[in-house]
Amino acid sequence: MAVNHWVGGSSPSRGAIKIIIPMYTVAALYKFFPFPDYQEAQESLKALCDTHGIKGTLLLATEGINGTVAGTEEAIDALKAYLEQKGYFEGMSFKLSTAEDMPFYRMKVRLKKEIVTLGQPLADPLKAVGRYVEADEWNELIADPDTVVVDTRNDYEVKLGTFKGASNPKTQTFREFPEYVEKELGDKKKKRVAMFCTGGIRCEKSTAYLLEQGFEEVYHLKDGILKYLETVPPHQSLWEGECFVFDQRVTVGHGLEEGTAKLCYACQAPVSDEEQKDTRYVPGVSCPSCHGKRSDSQVSRATERQKQQELARKRGDSHIGQKLSRHSH
Repeated sequence: MAVNHWVGGSSPSRGAIKIIIPMYTVAALYKFFPFPDYQEAQESLKALCDTHGIKGTLLLATEGINGTVAGTEEAIDALKAYLEQKGYFEGMSFKLSTAEDMPFYRMKVRLKKEIVTLGQPLADPLKAVGRYVEADEWNELIADPDTVVVDTRNDYEVKLGTFKGASNPKTQTFREFPEYVEKELGDKKKKRVAMFCTGGIRCEKSTAYLLEQGFEEVYHLKDGILKYLETVPPHQSLWEGECFVFDQRVTVGHGLEEGTAKLCYACQAPVSDEEQKDTRYVPGVSCPSCHGKRSDSQVSRATERQKQQELARKRGDSHIGQKLSRHSH
């Protein structure tokens, strides 16, 4: 896929030069399934992605596969064909969006204990999960005052956007979610609980955990916020803000259009459009979350790194010093 831009005019008839800018296809995917030979799959998956210029991260574990990758439309089709050939694709959540620039710097295929880390072995999505709710039915469920709506994502994600009226567990990692359940939801086991996350995978684990803990009526948004933003028109939406994504786009909005948030490369915190107007936000050096918390030498190194990145951009080079290191699925 590509986008045409005209330089020096608005059309060929006015003497403009057409520049074709490639668009990258971004695939967010996951599937829980018994995967005993996941270690053997690492090498072949990495080789296929490298061959086709695909970049991003894939996580493999005995419980399945999870990740987000990007490449040309043809490259992502090749990955899909590989997954189908191996028998992994059937039933997989495979959501596509686009990015004008390649949103990743390298390709990683990692072996993990869990494809999304909750640290609760009894929370097994292969045994039981909550009831799936389609995007076009989600509004009715969460608008009901008898529904307890819970955002299962971490605090740095929630602050950029969430559903109207949703509870924020204020977790820093998904491992902290069981503690939130014990403290804040322990007396609501007979209530209707509706949960959501970015692409659906964390809700597979969180709903499995609630069911294992004795909750009776548990729901979750099928294919997550991304599917909701893709399919529900803005004028009907109960979503407020932008949705954090795990790539260099940082956030997306309705229609999965790239959002306005940026990433602080000093501390890896997302910086909202409003926070970018704060005097403590210095691109590549500091943001309201980390300003004043770093040593002079750290600030000096960050300033120099930012200078080198700006020079690289002017030359048209990519500078791999910027990366999403703190955040994971």
